[in-house]
Amino acid sequence: MRRIFLGLLLAVSALGCWPACGQRVGVKTNVLSDAFSNVNIGVEVGLAPRWTFEILGDYNGWTMSGGRKWKHWLAEPAVRYWFCDRFAGHFIGMHALGGQYNIGGLKNGVSFLGTDFSLLSTRRYQGWCAGAGVLYGYAWILGKHWNLEAELGVGWVYTRYDAYPCSSCGMRLEHDRPHHYIGPTRAGINLVYVF
Repeated sequence: MRRIFLGLLLAVSALGCWPACGQRVGVKTNVLSDAFSNVNIGVEVGLAPRWTFEILGDYNGWTMSGGRKWKHWLAEPAVRYWFCDRFAGHFIGMHALGGQYNIGGLKNGVSFLGTDFSLLSTRRYQGWCAGAGVLYGYAWILGKHWNLEAELGVGWVYTRYDAYPCSSCGMRLEHDRPHHYIGPTRAGINLVYVF
């Protein structure tokens, strides 16, 4: 009995020495991604007074009307440096990304930084991607537990894909073709619950 009491006393003493600091963990969703019917969630953990680590996950497995496809899963780990306190104010960071996709039948006329996204109007692309980049953002404190963040990341993405002539066709036009993309890699307006 005496050992149990001493063990409990030691444990309580150790907890008393734990640094008293709030805002250790944040759970978030990207409302921009939500607007495109993507299920997404993120967790951010404080590492030091000005450093955090986060992991974001994004998924869309739905079939859209008109033969359009926007199916994908994506994981994005990142490390952030906060200029003041973590979870408040300006931050910079580095992020990585990786995932798989099956996208096509999306009408558009966009050609951006050497990548012709207008081909998504008449073709379907299925493959995987991996990349990395830098990011900048700002977090506004809305209340005791709620924050709003805006962030933008730029970087490089390498992808390999198969191309098909339409969003539902099975006849392959290209196989295992590589592509390098440089440009925006992350955009978010995140609603964050911090505890």
